[in-house]
Amino acid sequence: MAKKQVTFADIAEYTGFSKTTISRYFNHPDSLTLENQEKIAKALDELGYRKNKLARVLANGKSEFVGIIVPNLYLHYYSEMLTQLLRSYSDYHYKFLVFVSDGGPEKEMQYLDELMAYKIEGLIILSHTLSSEKLASYNIPVIAIEREAEHICSVTTDNYMGGMQATSLLIRNQCDVLIHINVHVPENIPAYDRIRAFEETCREYHVPYELNLNVSGDSYQELFEQMRVIFQDIDSKYSGQKKGIFLSNDTYANIFLNLIFQKYNCLPDEYQIIGFDNSPIAAESIIPITTIGQQIDVIAQTTMELLVEQMNEMKKRKPALLQKPIHKKITPVLIRRQTTGE
Repeated sequence: MAKKQVTFADIAEYTGFSKTTISRYFNHPDSLTLENQEKIAKALDELGYRKNKLARVLANGKSEFVGIIVPNLYLHYYSEMLTQLLRSYSDYHYKFLVFVSDGGPEKEMQYLDELMAYKIEGLIILSHTLSSEKLASYNIPVIAIEREAEHICSVTTDNYMGGMQATSLLIRNQCDVLIHINVHVPENIPAYDRIRAFEETCREYHVPYELNLNVSGDSYQELFEQMRVIFQDIDSKYSGQKKGIFLSNDTYANIFLNLIFQKYNCLPDEYQIIGFDNSPIAAESIIPITTIGQQIDVIAQTTMELLVEQMNEMKKRKPALLQKPIHKKITPVLIRRQTTGE
């Protein structure tokens, strides 16, 4: 037979304190003397009290929930970032409510309404659907990762440095032509700097190059079929030339590598491939892929530190709100593997 839930009234009767004092112990323990805190803590242990977290949420409005919205999980960067964020529970003890934003602005607004109904204390946003101005209007701490963030705090990789590292390596490896494969990225998105660094570095060293921004698709299979068209075009157009292929993420790089293997059953000397992210797929692919490491674990840790700091500030009676958003940039690391002849 299940034990009866111990109530504040039970604790008050057992200790001789009022229910108000018991409530203060849970919500504002520093308002009690250390002696009284110890008496109540001992009573809780003797009574076998188990925290009713729902009641605590109702009492003080603090849910210990953080919302996360990601664009998708078929790109390995997002799944790895989500994994790293979820691991932070052991450090901060915040729980996460996660939505995958693949249904447009109206759907994402529904997700945000749902998150707000659960009284989330903060939000981590990786999707590009809603503007930072709209997100700031929710009046909770919001941290953006690798997206437009004029009105909210953000954590990003130094995308320009990463793009320059990738391009410079392909130039040093004496590729005849360099090709960057990406989606059409708006200039206000941090990842646009990968494109800008590629173009500017190629021009500086007078290296022939091509931008292919035709990647599209809302699933892995759609991406694969679109990449097949891109690969066939490059393979035909630059036959016999040493091609340096810089892809905007490791998922694209792995698909491109698989397409090469489907045709040649190996990685020919005329191909060099670099991805971006250092998500697990880069090391697990048929040949380990050279990549620009985003230090995903550092980005996740920095995001949580910044978010928790702001959430803790919001718990104060007179919080000191930020006068302007904080933007942090993490240095990328070139990781050389076998697809660039290492």
